[in-house]
Amino acid sequence: MILLDDIRTELVNARPEVKELGEVLQIERAKSDLGDMKRQMEYEGFWDDHEKAQQVTQKCNTLERKVENYERLSALLEDTIALIELCIEEGDDSSNEEIMADAEKFREQLAAEKLKTLLTGEYDNSNAILTIHAGAGGTEAQDWSQMLYRMYNKYAESHGFKVDLLDWLDGDEAGIKSASFMVQGENAYGFLKSEAGVHRLVRVSPFDASGRRHTSFAALEVMPEISDDVEIEIRPEDIEMQVYRSSGAGGQHINKTSSAVRLTHIPTGIVVSCQTQRSQFQNKDYCMKMLRAKLVEIKEREHLEKISDIKGVQLKIEWGSQIRSYVFMPYTLVKDHRTGCETGNVQAVMDGDLDAFINAYLKALSHGTLQSGSAAADL
Repeated sequence: MILLDDIRTELVNARPEVKELGEVLQIERAKSDLGDMKRQMEYEGFWDDHEKAQQVTQKCNTLERKVENYERLSALLEDTIALIELCIEEGDDSSNEEIMADAEKFREQLAAEKLKTLLTGEYDNSNAILTIHAGAGGTEAQDWSQMLYRMYNKYAESHGFKVDLLDWLDGDEAGIKSASFMVQGENAYGFLKSEAGVHRLVRVSPFDASGRRHTSFAALEVMPEISDDVEIEIRPEDIEMQVYRSSGAGGQHINKTSSAVRLTHIPTGIVVSCQTQRSQFQNKDYCMKMLRAKLVEIKEREHLEKISDIKGVQLKIEWGSQIRSYVFMPYTLVKDHRTGCETGNVQAVMDGDLDAFINAYLKALSHGTLQSGSAAADL
């Protein structure tokens, strides 16, 4: 029973921490707001304004998940404590394995909920728009870009996020020159903003018959999806629109019609494109979402406000500014140069296991200890 006594003491001591977590997450306020929204949804004519109704519904779902997650955590804590006390009282050790599993589950859920308290940026709960650009190096860099695209898809899949491919430009021989995609889900931007920057790969090239070691770079841009109620002026006369036939990944409609759209914002020179939707109208709509996100970033940066919420630490796309290195040869190591977080399990990382890096980034960001990228000569 000594083991159960230790676990019980640990869990009882966690009660104040769980209570404090509820205060930080403002659970009572969330319950109140949730009640107001549900009453609002019952009003006659609520669904007449589809766009507004959709926004309210999304906020309602977000609040429901927040309350449910917290109540599930609290219930797990109290149920486990009650089971331990019952087992101790009756001298029964048949439930020890179940208790240990529940205690570990509680620790994991508590850590996950505490991590969410670090997502305090204005756009952290938004969907994320990711764009990968291959760096110099031709086929090597283009293959690396496709590897990163797969990695982020695997990450999204493991966290229940939905990925919507927006644009894709094939490499000359292999891989991709660029790709844009939206990751949809609660706090998608809050977590993925940590990935923005230059990613460096060191490996023996499969495209080099001599088997030499190569270094490749790819840049990742991460932007939040900006809702339409955020004020940003985009004048029709400032946009130049081009349509073209789609190519690459996308489905049967690819190459059939000129449905792909490329928008150029003349005052800033920003270019965005989308080719994966089924109609020119849908592609244009996604282009406008991407353009709005980029313009909001510029607007915030010019005013020196909230820029850390938008893109985190700003880095140039060049040698010495990479945020993370992935070494496949002569040893295996993935190291984040901003936080020092590292792992030797390269394959797990390439299969989307990024939680340790993202968690370390968020904690360093909240503590003000985030470092800039470096060349990491030892890698």
